[in-house]
Amino acid sequence: MNSDDLGLFDCVIRAGSISRAALDLGSDQSTVSRRISHLETELGVRLLHRSGRGVTPTEHGRHLLEYATAVANLLQQASADLRSRGGSGPAALSIGAQPTIARVSFGALAHALQGRFPGTRLRFVEALGSQILDRLAGGELDFAVMYLPEQIGQLQFDPLLKEGVHLVVPPGHALQGGAFEVARLGGVPLILPSTHHGLRRLVEALGVRHGFKPDIALECDGSISLTKRLVMQGCGCTVLPLAAVNEDLAAGRLRALRVTGPEIWRTVGLVQGRNRQVPTGLWEVLQIVRAQIERLVESGGWPDTALSGSDAADVAGQAAPAA
Repeated sequence: MNSDDLGLFDCVIRAGSISRAALDLGSDQSTVSRRISHLETELGVRLLHRSGRGVTPTEHGRHLLEYATAVANLLQQASADLRSRGGSGPAALSIGAQPTIARVSFGALAHALQGRFPGTRLRFVEALGSQILDRLAGGELDFAVMYLPEQIGQLQFDPLLKEGVHLVVPPGHALQGGAFEVARLGGVPLILPSTHHGLRRLVEALGVRHGFKPDIALECDGSISLTKRLVMQGCGCTVLPLAAVNEDLAAGRLRALRVTGPEIWRTVGLVQGRNRQVPTGLWEVLQIVRAQIERLVESGGWPDTALSGSDAADVAGQAAPAA
């Protein structure tokens, strides 16, 4: 016996006859009659008095009808409750991103998510890629917007966009022009984070692929702001996405040359754990996030990017490794 059996029995009692119940259910009379007989056989009691005028419940049938009504009400309550919860979104939501991505996207995401889910407690976390992966694995984050990790592991990565890479130099640097061939990076003293950082791994991977050894003039594990300050003070150059320096470029504090060559892209996507409890309404949240990211790319709010799968991205190159 299951909820469908109880629903059918309830319908028969309310209709007053098996033939009318069959019409209400969109079934045929023989099927409804057979299912009632199976139910009586399973329970070992007679549930209906049958006559030429229709059917009425026996004493056992009246008891079963009480249960059938209670189950139907409970199912309706469950459906209404879950739909209500889904509409109001998750009670709390934790989203991670690396510094540049956080700087570009968190404002737009906050406005969109607060507008759709005003009752949700929203928490943004800015951290390095390795820290984000640890927090995803530990269940501290519901999902992240981040550069493609070297090792996916038990994570699900959904690509959103591809982002160009730029050589960032002081305003008076001898290098001129708006582009810089990737193979020439080996001749530029660079300020980069230590080896665990995605940018360092990216430059080293480009060196292996394009035949140069990075010239690390200085390691800096501080913020991007500190790295940019060191470049401004002539301590070396660095490699960053355009979004990290566009305000400095406009103010004349730095210059940026687009690193060119095959496969000079970093892939950004949505990352979430595969084996964890999914917050209520997460699917809609992810659609909102995707829509906001696409809007940023298309409006120019996230500079030097192309949506994954777009013609611009496909022509310019494929995703660079690990970031």
